[in-house]
Amino acid sequence: MNVTPFLMFQNSDAEEAMNFYVSLFDDGKVVSIERYGDEEPDRKGTVKLAVFTLAGREHKCIDSPPVHEFTFTPSMSLFVDCDSEEQLQRLYDALGEGRQALMPLGSYGFSRKFGWVNDRFGVSWQLNLP
Repeated sequence: MNVTPFLMFQNSDAEEAMNFYVSLFDDGKVVSIERYGDEEPDRKGTVKLAVFTLAGREHKCIDSPPVHEFTFTPSMSLFVDCDSEEQLQRLYDALGEGRQALMPLGSYGFSRKFGWVNDRFGVSWQLNLP
């Protein structure tokens, strides 16, 4: 049995988001990508299913063919324990660029430093320095 984070994008953002995330983690990589083909001409070339790794963990993402009434919400987030303050700051700056922080970087009593941001794709990230 395995549990894998699965991100569904609605605006054909899956590949851009995946490549952005992979670029932020030293060991990040795209494992596989399957695209819609001629059978769905309105979706052709978008991500049918992609697999990528961040910090040794597998994630999956898709571009959803139908538009839904919902999107990402901060009630579900990716939690990252960082190895250094520099790493925390770099991720916080990149993921939160141009966005309002849900919790600005600071000491909240449960870690040395913590910040919570929604990235430009709407995915929520909790960044922690234990």
